[in-house]
Amino acid sequence: MSDQELDNAPARPMRTVKSFVMRAGRMTEGQKRGLDLGLPRFGLDLEAGLQDFDTVFNRQAPRTFEIGFGMGHSLLEMAAAAPEQDFIGVEVHRPGVGALLNGLLTQQLSNVRVYSCDALEVLRQCVPDASLDRLLLFFPDPWHKARHHKRRIVQPEFAELVRSKLKVGGVLHMATDWEPYAEYMLEIMSAAPGYRNQALDGTYVPRPEERPITKFERRGERLGHGVWDLKFERIE
Repeated sequence: MSDQELDNAPARPMRTVKSFVMRAGRMTEGQKRGLDLGLPRFGLDLEAGLQDFDTVFNRQAPRTFEIGFGMGHSLLEMAAAAPEQDFIGVEVHRPGVGALLNGLLTQQLSNVRVYSCDALEVLRQCVPDASLDRLLLFFPDPWHKARHHKRRIVQPEFAELVRSKLKVGGVLHMATDWEPYAEYMLEIMSAAPGYRNQALDGTYVPRPEERPITKFERRGERLGHGVWDLKFERIE
């Protein structure tokens, strides 16, 4: 291609770096049931755009947004323990979405809504500013290799996006079992404007009672592995 042709060629769209990798997985009968019966009741669509969550839940209540709920065990436990609160969960992997939806049907819970897509796009397009009381990010992929650090979800841009969606006084709660990632998140969040670290020593908070302990975490504790919790409050 000549220089003139290159100049006239249409610009290629920028490729967005994703913090997740799509994985295929087999669906159990329960997960299929969750998707078939639960998605029409509890599912929300990215394409629907900006939401009024008071209307979605038909009430005003404290509101928690969880990024990457996995198989949904923690989100299900939190929702069952706090029926007076509302929860919005986002997960890209369909078996996990089906598992959570099946759990909602089985336990007859109505205080959870679910997106099955990129959580950052949901935050940008669907969540009103200053509408969330909490945002949860539990055990995100640490992307261990240095060349993959750009894929980590926690970046300065992420901190700013989350701050815009939290109410003043709202909290970003993160947890990881990978100490280098904990140190990285602490560095990013400590430099982010408009936040206050809730840890008294400016590092990590003790495991909050409201965060359920997963089987994976219990196994890690028996093996001597640590877990680091970070809580940053929006102050402006």
